[in-house]
This record gives sequence, structure tokens and C-alpha cells, in this order.
Amino acid sequence: MSNFKEVISHFNIDRSAVSYGDGHINDTYLIEVTPSRYILQKINTAIFKNPAELMENIEAVTAHLAEEIKKTGGNPKRETLMLVKTTDGKSYYKSSDDEYFRMYNFVEDTVTYQSAQKPGQFYAAAKAFGLFQKRLSAFPAEKLFETIPDFHNTVKRFKDFKEAVDNDIKGRKKDVLPEIEFALSRESFTGIITDALDKGEIPTRVTHNDTKLNNVLFDKDTDEAICVIDLDTVMPGSLLYDFGDSIRFGASSGAEDEKDLDKIYCRLDYFEAFAKGFLEALGDDITKKELELLPISAKMMTYECGIRFLGDYLNGDTYFKTHYADQNLDRARTQFKLVADMENKMDEMNMIIDRLAK
Repeated sequence: MSNFKEVISHFNIDRSAVSYGDGHINDTYLIEVTPSRYILQKINTAIFKNPAELMENIEAVTAHLAEEIKKTGGNPKRETLMLVKTTDGKSYYKSSDDEYFRMYNFVEDTVTYQSAQKPGQFYAAAKAFGLFQKRLSAFPAEKLFETIPDFHNTVKRFKDFKEAVDNDIKGRKKDVLPEIEFALSRESFTGIITDALDKGEIPTRVTHNDTKLNNVLFDKDTDEAICVIDLDTVMPGSLLYDFGDSIRFGASSGAEDEKDLDKIYCRLDYFEAFAKGFLEALGDDITKKELELLPISAKMMTYECGIRFLGDYLNGDTYFKTHYADQNLDRARTQFKLVADMENKMDEMNMIIDRLAK
């Protein structure tokens, strides 16, 4: 870890830092300089191979969002992340030991939630994610770098998973054969979204690609969703990725690593609340084919995340941060339980979308 004093001095701030948040990927710290506070993050270059391109994406997208927010009389300092530039005007600092850091203004009087406490809260988050998409609808997606190539390419993720199974480098395969069989038996549906993109049946958009509920800041007094955070994976993609991943995380009845699978199912009232808020925020900015694929995208993103968790477990837990042994296996099992439940509820999910789209 770089010397904090060195790092912070390049952002014109002379204070210590304390660990902050529950992110899986980057190390995050809170900086206090009365009366202001800031978020300092060390970018995980094991995951994000080109941090300069990543930061170019974030700088461009946050600037665009700030202008769109101003047009409607909003407050960019609360409604989007605002980068703190370095002393030489850059969006990041590269330390003497080749570590990369960035800093944001801290959005005061906000809270995050690991899970939705009520459908109305999930509806509010959906409006934030839908508005995020709508505000970026005029931004040329082709100008963004792919910070993680094929991030939501489920076909590619499946190939990576099969490789992890075949290699079995930690000797764990024998203990998870039912989970492996569950994943392998669903190979045939993995190309639904990627095929639609490749054929031009759905548009390529600027997408967030990691739309968990805890990537939304809520006003601590009004519980209004006001700001979308964690922009590392903002890049070209499909609206379906954002919708599906939100349902995967937020409509689940339990924690992502819940051990008691009897507690895990897809809450249809939460699915409907999110779909309602998302579609209201988007308005007419969604195609008929995207509407048709919204329910299947929830299953797709849940399945994809499940094979990523299980693949990482088989590889020795090298990607996702874990806090105890077998956490990635627990995460994979909850995802697969959700997939099975969504399969049973797909007709109901389709009917909900049909009703909301009228």
C-alpha cells in the first residue's frame, strides 16, 4: 500500500484516511477535512488492467451527467459523483509504487442499503438507474473503453466457467458436482442477449453494468434515491444488463451469501416495483425487443453471476473479495436457487412487464 501522506498530498489534502464501505473490488477510504469529506479509492489493477482508460470513461460520463442534471435544475454535487482533480489537473494519481488512486467528493447525508427494506425503496432505486440510462442516452457509447472486456458476455463467461471446471486447480470440483451440473445444463440460453446485440435487434447503450442496490445513494431523511455510484464498469452494453442485475440483487429474498437456501426466492412484488420505476424513468426510450427480454435478463444476469462466483471458487477465490472460507460457494448457491425460482415464475414476470408496458 502506498504512503497515504504522499497520495493525499497530490489531491491537496493533508489528512489521514480510514477504511470505508463494503466493495468487493477496490479499496475505499474516507478522508475528513472539516467541513468537507472525500472518498479516496485505490483502483484494483488486477481487475482493471488499464486504469487510465477507466478514469477517462468516468471523467467523460460524470461530466455529461453533471450537464444533464443542470439542464433540469438539479444539483450535480448530490446527483452524480464528482471527481476531485489532482494538483496537476488529472482525474487520478499514480503513486511512486505504481498504484492508482482517485478521489470523489463525499455525498453528504446519504445512506446505502445492502437489501431493499420495502418495495417502494426498490422502486426509488429503479428510477435512479432508469434516469441514469436516460441521461446518458445521447452520449456516444462507442467513445467509451471496455474497462473489462466481455464483462456481461454470458457466452464468454460460460466458457471461462467451463475452463475453471476442467482445470480444477484447487481440487474443489468433487465437492460441488450438483452446482456444476446445474450450470452446465443451462448453456443453451446463454447467448440470448449477446445474439440480440450482435444482430442489431437491441441497441448498444451506455450502461452501468453493476446495478446492485448498494450502488445507489439514498437521502437519509427522505429515502429518495439520488445518486448512482461505482462507475468502474460504465461502458457500452445493453440496458438488459442493468435491469437484470438489479433484479438479481434486489428482488432476492435474502443476502447474496445466505447459507439457508430455503430463505432464497425471487420476490415478485419487488420485481414489479423495480420494473415500474425503471420503465417510468425511461419513458419511451426503450424498444419493444428490450421490453420483451426484461424478464429473461433477470435470469440471465443471476445465472451469469452464479457461474462467476462458482468459477472463482474453483479457481481459489482470486477475483471477488471473500470474508470467510467458501463464501463464493455460498454466493453461487444463492444465485442458482434464484435462477430456478425465476424459471418457475417466468410466466408471471412476463405478465407483469406486459401490464406495465401498456
